[in-house]
Amino acid sequence: MSEERGKGPTILATLRSRISDGEYRPGYNLPPQRALAEEFEVSRDTIQRVLMELKTEGWIESRRGSGSKVRVTLPIHVPTQTKVPPGRIALGPFVDRAFAQPVVELDVFTFTSESLDTHLRLQAEKIRNGQIPAPVRITLRILLPSDATELPYPRARAATKSALDVTELDRILQARTREIIRRHTSSLRNALRNLKTDGLVPDVEVLVREVPLVPTHKLYLRRGVEGLIGPYKIVERTILMDDDTEIDAWDVLGLGSTLIRLANDEGDPNATGSVFMQTWQEWFDSCWRRYDLS
Repeated sequence: MSEERGKGPTILATLRSRISDGEYRPGYNLPPQRALAEEFEVSRDTIQRVLMELKTEGWIESRRGSGSKVRVTLPIHVPTQTKVPPGRIALGPFVDRAFAQPVVELDVFTFTSESLDTHLRLQAEKIRNGQIPAPVRITLRILLPSDATELPYPRARAATKSALDVTELDRILQARTREIIRRHTSSLRNALRNLKTDGLVPDVEVLVREVPLVPTHKLYLRRGVEGLIGPYKIVERTILMDDDTEIDAWDVLGLGSTLIRLANDEGDPNATGSVFMQTWQEWFDSCWRRYDLS
């Protein structure tokens, strides 16, 4: 039974990834509990606990007799498309390619690190389970908005559904966002560092730098290889709080479901991909140096 419970985090991360990559589309039902239990070779009780966690995190909604459905409004900036148009790619395959190398180097500028956390924990589980070879080194650098930076989103649209005024609702939303940032940053840091602690990866370095910047886009770079970039789109949505109250807000979601991908062309420094990689890597490095408070 304890071994089965140990599968819970892996199943949870897998289902999150399937939702974020669009395999399970918003508004559509997840596979029945019986089918999920058979796929992951666990009891329905384990699946029910995982689904309850997904519901708590805001990924799905469940009604008796109608199964579990992916919420139309997903957590912050979660991808939603199923097909990858030309020139675009989901985050999952990008991270897969990074971890297929003996040396993993990732530079990331993002709002909450929520999606990144999901994919990195999946990679950590694959390493632990022997599904992929363990790299010899992992270096991850992340730029995140600092606690001192006022966030322009999420912001309450109106106080019509609450006795609280808009200013207080904004304070609650800001605190919620900070907690999301802290939770996912801590989660991915522990997932990677524990690989070193447990003797699976010899060298692991996770560096998080808080900057007085609010991302208008998310940026993922594999130094000298390829990069992904995508703007955040401001949308109206209802945010479900931990106490089940709802706040109508302006928030940000990733534009579409995927990120635009460009790759470095080692044979042509003037190629679009090469210029993209050089420009954005220089930008990232300059921010990293500028906001080094050590």
